[in-house]
Amino acid sequence: MKRGLLILLSVCVLTTAAYFTASKWAIRHETLTFFDASRNRPVQVDIAVRRDKEMQANAGMLTLPVAVLNHGNTVKFTEYSFLANVFAARGYMAVSIQHDLDTDAPLVTKVGELYVGRLPVYERGVQNIKYAVKELKKIQPNSDYDHLTLVGHSNGGDISMFYAKEFPDDVKKVVTLDNLRVPFMTDGKFKILSFRSHDSVFKPDPGVVPDDEICEKAGITVVNTGAQHTDMSDRGPETLKTRIQGLLDKFLDDDSKLSPVTGKPKIIEQPAHQSNAQDPGKTDPNKIAQYTPSVN
Repeated sequence: MKRGLLILLSVCVLTTAAYFTASKWAIRHETLTFFDASRNRPVQVDIAVRRDKEMQANAGMLTLPVAVLNHGNTVKFTEYSFLANVFAARGYMAVSIQHDLDTDAPLVTKVGELYVGRLPVYERGVQNIKYAVKELKKIQPNSDYDHLTLVGHSNGGDISMFYAKEFPDDVKKVVTLDNLRVPFMTDGKFKILSFRSHDSVFKPDPGVVPDDEICEKAGITVVNTGAQHTDMSDRGPETLKTRIQGLLDKFLDDDSKLSPVTGKPKIIEQPAHQSNAQDPGKTDPNKIAQYTPSVN
């Protein structure tokens, strides 16, 4: 009886300690602007990372896995916090990159050309990712930049898939939200999760999304959301974002050491700062996302 009470008391203490520890978990968002002198081009990134995991990484206790988020055309890099926060809650360093500048030529479609003429845009996206990773290694060296999880919506999804084709050994997973131009890799080197829309305007080119049999063999999961193509960002409805978050969380379950924190984040605005910025452009304010954990 006495032994039982001691065990129960120990469990209660551990549960209470875990709750108060979880209540202090926070996701820190920080916007930085790097400057690639070789291309005369600023590269803005928003970093989302869980504070406790960042502290452990800085102390050399662990290595942070890295997820790179790539935005859709005309959507800002800061408009995918509903995805970045899922990765950060699991212990990733989520890096959202601004690929398009106001001075860039508009995205065009040239029927009959490779990737409808968008190859230069994808190559520029790869250069942005490579440069951002190079600079981030100086800031957060205790992160795994050799096994990236690439995430992207629409044009950003195509950048993600193109990067994976170019550097498959540097990629662990790919998550796309309605990429339309670059065909999926089907050699099974890494897992792919793709959320698809049901949209009368935005449709994938032939051969982009493999059939069910190929997907099963190659480890590709395709989720038909029934949503509009343009809803797959922070601008979309809460029901859609919540569903995508849940399925993404399950997709990441094999990262068993990285536990998620559940709850809706509260965003607190703070001033941004820049790093090595010669032409910073317009930056977004820092955000701190505080998760309210659920207790099971």
